[in-house]
Amino acid sequence: MDQLSIDFKTAEALEPHQYAMLAYAARLAKEPWAMSNEDVESLRRVGFSDRAILEVNLVTSYMSFVNRVAQGLGVELEEHLHQFTR
Repeated sequence: MDQLSIDFKTAEALEPHQYAMLAYAARLAKEPWAMSNEDVESLRRVGFSDRAILEVNLVTSYMSFVNRVAQGLGVELEEHLHQFTR
């Protein structure tokens, strides 16, 4: 879990579909303007259905939205959440 919270790319024992999902989510959160059909196809190649891809997209997009709202309003993180921002 520690490796996942720091950088999923260094986490051991990730299955190919888990790695693909995390790579998709990270790219969508960090570079939404750079997303393309290839990003979706990378999930299909490892077995994700269109519904599952939509769910990954919606959860990632929602969390990005909520984070930006909170950041834009200057909301302070609760102390136990600071471990995920380092």
